[in-house]
Amino acid sequence: MSVTTDPTSDTPIYHRYEPHKAGMPPLGIYLKELWSRREFAIETSKAGMRAANSMTFFGQAWLIINPLLLAFVYYLLINVLSGKAGSGFDAQRFTHLTCGLFVFYYFQGSVSAGASSVVGAGKVILNTAMPRLLLPIAAVRTAFFRFLPTLPVYFIFHVLAGNPWNLATLAAIPFLLFLTLFATGLASLFAALQVYFRDTASFLPYIMRIWLYSSPVLWTIDQLGHRRLKELAAFNPLYSIIGGYGEALQSGQMPALHIWGQAVAWSLGALIVGCSYFLMRERDFAVRL
Repeated sequence: MSVTTDPTSDTPIYHRYEPHKAGMPPLGIYLKELWSRREFAIETSKAGMRAANSMTFFGQAWLIINPLLLAFVYYLLINVLSGKAGSGFDAQRFTHLTCGLFVFYYFQGSVSAGASSVVGAGKVILNTAMPRLLLPIAAVRTAFFRFLPTLPVYFIFHVLAGNPWNLATLAAIPFLLFLTLFATGLASLFAALQVYFRDTASFLPYIMRIWLYSSPVLWTIDQLGHRRLKELAAFNPLYSIIGGYGEALQSGQMPALHIWGQAVAWSLGALIVGCSYFLMRERDFAVRL
């Protein structure tokens, strides 16, 4: 049961939640309470960042150094495999790697932290009446603020590589929004699955590693010259979302219309499916934890 106060009077309003294992709660009431408790998600996110030392100088420095070192490793690996190890430094390729790895680690951090958000907050769920969806949302917020310090570093390489700046570059912003919505949907879905299948989080690192290699992070959309490969790549949500983000940010060209359509469809679809499954199972969490 949760209690809110009518703004026009001091009379408390009681919302009683009937116990059941599945089923959607009243969305109007739920969304209002979700918005009224947004400060809980913000403070939970800040607490998680403090616990991970993400608000200190060296904590934020490691958020940049870790993917930057990986970019150097993958750059050397790709050059060796392509037979270009003896050639000069390819600023364009390295800039693409930093762009893709920075944003992919934002996505990976959102999903991984969101997957363990409900199980890790067992005592809070048992003792506090609140919309549980705040927990994966707080995890995505934490990952986003851990991603922000990497943007100035990328822009340094962007300038050194001589990449253009124009209005098409701003198209990267909506693609970053699409990635956030997609990550929120997956974080909610895996958070609910983790309650029932505790080994879900153990498989996520392997899923993310395969997803990294099959997404336009180590390669670009333009490198898929064969039409059949592009058709198969469309089944990967990150092909359009991260691919469109990287294309707008680095080439200064507006992504194709079908890339926009796929990114919108994947992000909204994942958000609706993930959050719906979470809401239908939310009231069963206290019994399972």
